[in-house]
Amino acid sequence: MDFNVKKLASDAGVFFSRAMQFTEEKLGQAEKTELDAHFENLLARADCTKNWTEKILRQTEVLLQPNPSARVEEFLYEKLDRKVPSRVTNGELLAQYMTEAANDFGPGTPYGKTLIKVGETQRRLGAAERDFIHSASLNFLTPLRNFLEGDWRTISKERRILQNRRLDLDACKARLKKAKAAEAKAAAVPDFQETRPRNYVLSASASALWSDEVEKAEQELRLTQTEFDRQAEVTRLLLEGISSTHVNHLRCLHEFVESQTNYYAQCYQYMLDLQKQLGSSKGEIFSGTFVGNAESTSPPAATSPPAVAAATLPAVPTIPVVPTIVGVPNTVAEGVLNPNEVKPPASGTRKARVLYDYEAADSTELALLADEMITVYSLPGMDPDWLIGERGNQKGKVPVTYLELLS
Repeated sequence: MDFNVKKLASDAGVFFSRAMQFTEEKLGQAEKTELDAHFENLLARADCTKNWTEKILRQTEVLLQPNPSARVEEFLYEKLDRKVPSRVTNGELLAQYMTEAANDFGPGTPYGKTLIKVGETQRRLGAAERDFIHSASLNFLTPLRNFLEGDWRTISKERRILQNRRLDLDACKARLKKAKAAEAKAAAVPDFQETRPRNYVLSASASALWSDEVEKAEQELRLTQTEFDRQAEVTRLLLEGISSTHVNHLRCLHEFVESQTNYYAQCYQYMLDLQKQLGSSKGEIFSGTFVGNAESTSPPAATSPPAVAAATLPAVPTIPVVPTIVGVPNTVAEGVLNPNEVKPPASGTRKARVLYDYEAADSTELALLADEMITVYSLPGMDPDWLIGERGNQKGKVPVTYLELLS
């Protein structure tokens, strides 16, 4: 291989000169060219942007993919420029297990039916999570990565070049200062009474040599000053571009928030639909709790003291149980309870605010609208998750989970 010895020697000399200048600056033995306050502020702002962008990027990756092994795998695929394989989300995996369990238990059984409904909702939740992760990665993580791997690397490279130009400039200033000091010393008028003529000739020759050295140092200083100013302007323009980076990241942040909002809104709607499905089928699944069991020959115990009944109903501990059903003798024991035939107790009713819309599954239930006010009370033998609700002349069963009980 053909080496350019002169260039290698020149580069080694420049490196040694910079190292000497840097060391002397650290030891306080050399002067350092200071950048203006605006430039220093730009540097500090750029460093702050880089540091916080790295932290936000890493934590967002943890939020989207909590599994560190999966993150390492995705990182390796990205570095190898290969497509990341599709990964099943936890919700989709849970949906698969629930569906398989429902098939084993019997899809026609109450438990199997519920597993299928919940599994389907988990599958939809998993799909929504997958869409959110893809959207957040594309619209938020990718721009942050592009800044760190693109713009910031360019800024760092130009800053290193500027640092080298500054070291060269300060080294030239130091050489010029030393050359001028030596020239002044050599140009001092000698004492002819104590100095020999030969020494006087040598002193004049040295003065001329130092004059040439000063002129050469001044020329190098002008050159290095020009290079430093040019590099400082290039670096300044790049640092001022951080403002446009902030604008871009702000837009990406809005898109991330919008994706996250849509994701949680979807999850809320899916769970609300599931809650309605389970609430409407609860009377069918638990037919022996509120709706009278046709095969039952004994009525539910209605002679328990109120305190005992309240202790066994943790879901509605403040709703008093009506000791008797006025005007409906033995209705619970003989068949299906008709809420329209039940009269409210003289005392013990409560007001409740409806949290969500609810569609009645049959004539025994009361349809609800969000934010409306109704009167509720409990009956002996009722499922603790249900109450009797009244709205004007309408009456029927209502699920407790859709209500906010008021004092």
